[in-house]
Amino acid sequence: MLRRPPAARPAARSAALLVGLLGLLLLLIAPSASAAGGIDEAATSLKKSQVYVDPAMTSRFSEDQAAALGKKLRDSGKAVYIAVIPDSAQYPSGTVARDLRDEVGVVGLYGIWRGNEFKAFADKGVASKNTVSNMAGAAVRSHPGDINGALNDFADHAVRQVKGHAPEASSGGISTAAIVIPLALLVLAGGGVFLLFRRAKKRREEKERAELAQLRTVVDEDITAFGEELDRLDFNPGAPDADDAQRADYSHALDAYERAKQTMDAAKRPADVSQVTEALADGRFALATLAARREKRPLPERRSPCFFDPRHGVSVQDVYWAPTGGAPRTVPACAADAARVTSGQEPDIRTVQTEYGQQPYWNAGPAYSPWAGGYYGSGVLPGLLVGTALGSIIAGPDTAWAAGSESYGHGHGGLEAGDDSGANFDPSDFGGFDGGFDGGGDSDFGGF
Repeated sequence: MLRRPPAARPAARSAALLVGLLGLLLLLIAPSASAAGGIDEAATSLKKSQVYVDPAMTSRFSEDQAAALGKKLRDSGKAVYIAVIPDSAQYPSGTVARDLRDEVGVVGLYGIWRGNEFKAFADKGVASKNTVSNMAGAAVRSHPGDINGALNDFADHAVRQVKGHAPEASSGGISTAAIVIPLALLVLAGGGVFLLFRRAKKRREEKERAELAQLRTVVDEDITAFGEELDRLDFNPGAPDADDAQRADYSHALDAYERAKQTMDAAKRPADVSQVTEALADGRFALATLAARREKRPLPERRSPCFFDPRHGVSVQDVYWAPTGGAPRTVPACAADAARVTSGQEPDIRTVQTEYGQQPYWNAGPAYSPWAGGYYGSGVLPGLLVGTALGSIIAGPDTAWAAGSESYGHGHGGLEAGDDSGANFDPSDFGGFDGGFDGGGDSDFGGF
């Protein structure tokens, strides 16, 4: 009686599958036995060695000559790229320069020998059009019909005159070990990495819960204080002297109070607190507007809450003040605190509980960043808190309340020769070959 062979074990099946996948990957990445040429292949070679010669042109410019020229360019450290290609549809005469520049994606100087024509193109800031044209024309005239001589002459002049430096070239080939070893490590360590991510996520969530619990006490105090203001408010929306504008202000304040409570109840992370304090600031401004209408005063301008304690309400003026051991700065203050600071007294500062005892909120830790940001706004807050513990956190690169950054530079957004710009370049700098060979762009240079 024939016995059915035992089913393959799961581990054996997994190993066989892995071997099969690795074999398929090796076949996919293995270089083709016969190079096909084209823009993609040319760009890949230029990024690796700075020189490319199409298989159809090796009889006129050998691979050894290309390797020697590439070494010269790489040793120079300059962003100079040279391609030797046939006059064929694979390299459209009108767009080949722009296409190569786009695929290589590096700011630099590009020399292209196409069929019997040679032209050179450069990004702005690398070399001027006249410089590029003169170098290309001189190289061709000095070595008529000699691709190797003309290109080396051109390269010798180019590396002395172009600005900037080339990026480090990538490796020319991929070894089997370079593929198999990382894949094996990934397979072996995959479970460990997953556990590490889970552990890191758990620690982050625990930290956020602790910070939110720390904040909740302070925010609940703010909500309670605002609710007490509403309770003390002597305003009856149905009274004969109440108008629609006053009722709208009152309704706005009530809505802000409810929104603050509901948002805090639903908060999951410290960052959610900013919406709570933003609602409280909005509600207090509505109360200030209501008071001005009832007292027939001009309506208040929209200002930040009092810097020293947001529960004091909308600020009425800015005062020049310095925290203990800190630099002076201008901060918004309520009328009472403004009078104290002007007379040389200490303002009524909001303190919160920390592991070091009661501290001003700006010295209480990173959890208070969104709390303060909701009151004062991300654009204003860094300037108010400069030189404080919370200010140093808000000024950091990872905070949600940092001021907007500025970019500096020129040209392609500040890019220079050798920088990776991708498709961010001026296509007008990279013309075509249409109209015949002209030695790099100057009609005074004759062709073959």
